[in-house]
Amino acid sequence: MAQASQQFGEWPLKRLMTEVVGSGHKSAEDMGRDQAREAFQRILAGEPDPTTLGAFWLANRWKRNSPEELAAYTDVMREESVVVAPPDADPVDCGANYDGKHSTAILGVAAGVVAAAAGTPVVVHSGDRVPTQKLDAYKHVLDELGVRTELDPTESAAMVDEAGFGYYYQPAFNPGIEDLWDRRDMMGVRSFVNTVETLANPADADVHLGSFYHLAFAEKIVDTFRQAQAQDVSRVLMFQGQEGYDDIRPGSTVVAEWSDGEELSDFEIETANYGMDFSGEDLEVEDIADESAAITEAVLTGDRDDQFADAVAVNAALRMYAREDVDSLEDGLEAAREVIESGDAEAVLDDLRAF
Repeated sequence: MAQASQQFGEWPLKRLMTEVVGSGHKSAEDMGRDQAREAFQRILAGEPDPTTLGAFWLANRWKRNSPEELAAYTDVMREESVVVAPPDADPVDCGANYDGKHSTAILGVAAGVVAAAAGTPVVVHSGDRVPTQKLDAYKHVLDELGVRTELDPTESAAMVDEAGFGYYYQPAFNPGIEDLWDRRDMMGVRSFVNTVETLANPADADVHLGSFYHLAFAEKIVDTFRQAQAQDVSRVLMFQGQEGYDDIRPGSTVVAEWSDGEELSDFEIETANYGMDFSGEDLEVEDIADESAAITEAVLTGDRDDQFADAVAVNAALRMYAREDVDSLEDGLEAAREVIESGDAEAVLDDLRAF
């Protein structure tokens, strides 16, 4: 298990269940920061009985976590489990759901590579068949492309600096969460761990790009970053991703935007306004990892000029915009298409394969 503190306070999970979080979704109370911190320290140390742990996770799911609780969980994870390895570059941290996609192509590798070729370094991270869905994620697309994924964190940082795009592997950089795999699998439903693992930020990036199903959740994640003490993220973009992943959905996508010192705002991306006339069904594939890799290579080499190429371009543009390397999506789209046409995007893929 993780090297968590063995000096606990007065709040074992069973007591938290009885006195705070376990009385049902209407009467349950939120934990204070210290209570939530102690709870996750105990979890990472393997202290709770499996039944109590499952009940605690489920009670949190029913109750719904506050930003203060999520910030406390994230801080403990960063302090006691995450191996932070910052590259010299300051990348965009892409926090897609680790348990993967089941219907549509994963476009984040291609989008990240295109953004990197245009001068926006990008970091992605995932595990391997993470519960509950245990589906294809970033790792599996990169594996199919012939890119090494089972890297230690310092190698991941070097990959970012050499190629502009880097992958961090959860079992290597976040072993405490990896140790919870069996317990999470036995739960059968998602827990708050599925949320906080996407906020691990192993590259210590200043900008976070993530996805949500509802705008209220985006606001909760922004508030989580505001209250977190173990990392200093000053800009967050959250958007309604395809299947909850970090791929913009065709049609209308709501984007929540926050920078330190400013209020949260939101805007909509209408893909039709950029001449992109296709639906989510047009991005469906049967073999997620294999076909996503083939699509990625074909787009980066300029051999595809269809709905997938358009989707990659707009996702790359959003990554550039997130880091404020372009002033608008229009500028980002122009840059994305230029680096594909010039061969610069393909060159980044070559660098990743050679790493």
